[in-house]
Amino acid sequence: MPWKHGLKTLKPGKAWTDDNGTLHSALWMRYDASFKTRYNIVWEEPPASEAPFDKRFYWGRQTDGTLIPRSLTDINEVDEDDDPLLDENGNQVVTLGLKSVAIAQAKTTAASLLSPYDWYVTRKSEKSTAIPSTVSTYRDAVRTACAAIETSINGASDLAAFMALYDTPVDSDGNPTGNSPINNWPDAI
Repeated sequence: MPWKHGLKTLKPGKAWTDDNGTLHSALWMRYDASFKTRYNIVWEEPPASEAPFDKRFYWGRQTDGTLIPRSLTDINEVDEDDDPLLDENGNQVVTLGLKSVAIAQAKTTAASLLSPYDWYVTRKSEKSTAIPSTVSTYRDAVRTACAAIETSINGASDLAAFMALYDTPVDSDGNPTGNSPINNWPDAI
């Protein structure tokens, strides 16, 4: 649960009235701990079944609060009789797993990084004009990064390893020292 005053749940950015009829400003979240203590404003941790979770990796929670993980691999959907579930064209319905979705996103990102420089390739094809080495080097680096990202994704043996691909490395002070493995693209030129 969030901040509470008695049985009343307080919403950040919203004014509220306490048990004595005093109207409190919508800025009450900015007040210090002593103010909150004076007006009996307390934080209640949500029960496990209501705790927030990362929707990129989990479908939701079971009634006991246990997280329901998304599948790393693609799932061929079946009906209640375990027969393949088919779409309107007669094709197997497949729910993409986290790995397939992440690889597709990596390919989309690579394409968006390469596309501003595609005209150099077209110009070379049509007019035999050389592609600048900085452009060729960058395009090669994007393709290499995409391949490395795909390898990392495919190499994740379980959900924890897959989730670790999204962690940004930090130094002892908590400052980022690079990109997360899933987002380790070369600097733009």
